[in-house]
Amino acid sequence: MKKYVMLIFTTTIVFFLQSCTDFLEKEPLGRETDLNFLKDPNNAIAAVNAAYDVLQYDEGVDGQGNYLPHNYEWMWGDVLSDDAEKGSTPSDFDAIQELKEWRTTSSNGPVTGVWGNLWVGVFRSNFVLQNIDKSGLNPDLLNRVKGEAKFLRAYYYFYLARLFGGVPLFTSAVTPDQYNTSKRASLSETYTFIEADLKEAISLLPEKGSYATTDAGRATKGAARGYLARAIMYQIGTDNKNGHKWDEVYTLTKDIMNSGQYSLVNNYAEIFDFVGENSSESVFEVQASEFSTEEWGGNANKTGVTNNIIQNNRATWGWGFNNPTQSLAAEFEPNDPRKGNTLYGNDDVILGVKQVIKYPEQNATGYLNRKAALLKPAGPKASGQNIRKMRYSDILLMNAEAAANTGKASEAIAILNQIRDRARKSTKSLGSVEGTMTYESANTPTTALPAVSSSLTGQALMTAIWHERRVELGMEQLRFWDLVRTGRYYNSLNAKVKAACQSHSIVGSVNSIPVLPIPVNDVQSWGLEQNPNY
Repeated sequence: MKKYVMLIFTTTIVFFLQSCTDFLEKEPLGRETDLNFLKDPNNAIAAVNAAYDVLQYDEGVDGQGNYLPHNYEWMWGDVLSDDAEKGSTPSDFDAIQELKEWRTTSSNGPVTGVWGNLWVGVFRSNFVLQNIDKSGLNPDLLNRVKGEAKFLRAYYYFYLARLFGGVPLFTSAVTPDQYNTSKRASLSETYTFIEADLKEAISLLPEKGSYATTDAGRATKGAARGYLARAIMYQIGTDNKNGHKWDEVYTLTKDIMNSGQYSLVNNYAEIFDFVGENSSESVFEVQASEFSTEEWGGNANKTGVTNNIIQNNRATWGWGFNNPTQSLAAEFEPNDPRKGNTLYGNDDVILGVKQVIKYPEQNATGYLNRKAALLKPAGPKASGQNIRKMRYSDILLMNAEAAANTGKASEAIAILNQIRDRARKSTKSLGSVEGTMTYESANTPTTALPAVSSSLTGQALMTAIWHERRVELGMEQLRFWDLVRTGRYYNSLNAKVKAACQSHSIVGSVNSIPVLPIPVNDVQSWGLEQNPNY
């Protein structure tokens, strides 16, 4: 993380921080400092944009020539679960397999990558927050920028907390000599910090519809409410020393549902194609733009992502990672169109091209992730496909789970049937016929995906909700977290991996929580306590 601490903005805006303990009473004329930089509205927007920038760090070289190690949310959310295997050739990128088998070390590349990048996000968010109130900006813009920075800091801390447990809590953009001044907070203290940021973001941010189309992807009230609900749900099932109740999740998600800002996209097949970007179903979405001049290992501005290339077919132009499992494939009910829009196999036609999947020499399961599929981009590390982080159907399913846990079974069932009805009407995925780029009818029988019985209650209803989450949100990096928070993760592992995982877990007030190692260099330089048995 140290190499990033002075990198504040993207390649277009770089300036040096001034000491907060040694400054003149008068600001230097003609020179921008951390004290006056945000007084310019364009600079304030650029500063918070820099905090967003970290969301799409996955691999490559940043604007300062620093190498960004591979780290993708699917490495934890999909591959650590029963939804996916590492993929590619057996020997390629063993660091992911180490994660899968819970035999990783504190020098693991993806772990050091995600740890470092998330702290960059915290640092950049804190730079905005420690200076924005002194900016003198128009109150509407000030509140919006502050709300976005609060949301982003909470987002990065929530990511850190789930992967590593309690972490140091910083409210300012710390410099290297301050690294070891703050020890690890407890997990519950970390969540209290996250919740406070999200609650303030809710009060400051506009609704989705208030943004111009050019501002698509910015944090909104709905996104802040959604992530607060997600954070509370996760605590309820893991470490709930903050005493949360399902009523809170129900209210937060109901507020989103009643906001009039969101709705399900009519055709499930469109959600992850370019036509589905920033749709009515998008609650939070990382923006990407294809950049055709980027080269392998180059220093070009990176507006696109590698997230799609690394998951596409190795037999063509992809790298073949993150392979959906037979377990996930078997979870889909007969004739569920979502299956073909979630995964694909050998001889399936995707985007008009018949696929040849070389299983097992280049593929671990015989499947690839349809939600990451796209035509070959102009640049090898510059995919323009946005990354969906939170969808409205997830909000509905969170509400259903909260309803089921608060004696509102009929409401939960109604939501399940709403989502299943949308799924039943979906087409096949785009370009399912060779040489075409159209959405063909799935010819789904009317008897497919029958309505959930109105008499369902108790554990049977919860099982139906968990099933719907898995097939609706499959390969969207949520399965691992769902298994952990519902106490089902350890039993999804074989005996050897289960024992290893449990040895790397921390005790929660509800369920134990598997955590990753803190990179060894920062354990030493920050003086941090390492996670169990690393």
